[in-house]
Amino acid sequence: MNISMTGRNLELTDALKGHISSSIETLKKFNLDIISVNVIVSSQTKKGKEHAIVEFVINLAHKNTIVIKQNDEDAYVAIDLATSRAQKSLRRLHDKETDYQKIGLNEVKAQEVDIKAVEQEMEDEIVPVELDLYKPREVEDVLADLKESGKMFEIFLDNEHKTRVLYKRNDSKFGLY
Repeated sequence: MNISMTGRNLELTDALKGHISSSIETLKKFNLDIISVNVIVSSQTKKGKEHAIVEFVINLAHKNTIVIKQNDEDAYVAIDLATSRAQKSLRRLHDKETDYQKIGLNEVKAQEVDIKAVEQEMEDEIVPVELDLYKPREVEDVLADLKESGKMFEIFLDNEHKTRVLYKRNDSKFGLY
């Protein structure tokens, strides 16, 4: 990366050049192919006040050139503000390149999806179970069977040929439905 620093109506001191160099070094972290950075620092008088104007011209390989102008009363503050704006622009470019989440419409169309197979995977599988409902049973007999087994409930026909459910409750008692 080539760095050129120019001062217009202003002499660039070693401290100012060092601040510019360290600010430009922070732009390398975005891993974009930066060819050159031209920094122009100029001084201008408006309404009796001195203003420093900093212009960054960042040339990127295979992309457009980024131009950032920033003015402030202090040259160091103007450099910091221009650097933060440059970082924001380079971050946007970097995120556009490395955004792995985006899939285009053509890629989605190219993927073949078997809708019937997906529906079958999503459906709950129901397994039929035969119940021993052939003869009526007493509630006491079912209660004794439920206590012996590890089941949570038992479905049976009572003496009046009604379907009943005997179940264990959370308070260690039994319920009859």
